[in-house]
Amino acid sequence: MTSAQDRPRVLTELDGDVWRITLDRPEAGNALDPAMAEQLTAALHARPGQTRAVLLLGNGERFCVGGDVQGFAGVDDPGAYVGQLAHDWHEVVRLLLYCPVPVVAGVQGAVAGAGVGLMGACDVVVCARSTKIRPAYGAIGFSPDGGTSWALTRALGAPRTLELMLTNGALTAAEAHMFGLVARLVEDEEVHRAAIALAHTMAAGPVRAMVRTRALVRKAAIRTLDQQLDDEARLIAESAADPEGREGVRAFVERRQPDFRGAV
Repeated sequence: MTSAQDRPRVLTELDGDVWRITLDRPEAGNALDPAMAEQLTAALHARPGQTRAVLLLGNGERFCVGGDVQGFAGVDDPGAYVGQLAHDWHEVVRLLLYCPVPVVAGVQGAVAGAGVGLMGACDVVVCARSTKIRPAYGAIGFSPDGGTSWALTRALGAPRTLELMLTNGALTAAEAHMFGLVARLVEDEEVHRAAIALAHTMAAGPVRAMVRTRALVRKAAIRTLDQQLDDEARLIAESAADPEGREGVRAFVERRQPDFRGAV
């Protein structure tokens, strides 16, 4: 029998043109360890070329509780161990941020530590109503990693992020939705179903235009209006010349639904 320690941490499934990646360490709250980081990186690299969206889920009651603190306690050189783990995990975050197709996440139960950064690297997050989101670093005397400080500051602003992190606070799902950290709230039992449906809807859309849109939105807060306008002009020209844009315009004129999947 395969022990929980030896079992794969990440499951992948080709669901039509959606690449579904599921964290599968439910007995530990899908806590991050070196094997999880390695397998999640491999899963993102293994995305089949024909897929048009990535869906990230977590099995069990909790989406991801962050780093495996039990593992931290058992190493001789925690600085080196945690530093290397953060480095490996940041590769996962970058792969999500710069994924060439849209990324959807469905989160439930608890999202803590590096799990917050993981969630924040996704394009659209569907969140169960009972979810609690807690940075949790202060509880163990750590500063944040995994892009958590970036994701929270973008959504909440610096004052709220500092209050949350320095007091070891938590956000309810409703608060996370109000601040814009998550995009949609659904009933707990619906979260995976809703995330799957959304991923398929996005996969049917103009995915290259979506990726251009994502780039514009992420840069908007750190650029001048002139810089943003220049980039918008460049990217909309690319979109108009793209087979997606040509198909979208034809479909509009012909009063039919566009077939973006066929626009290659």
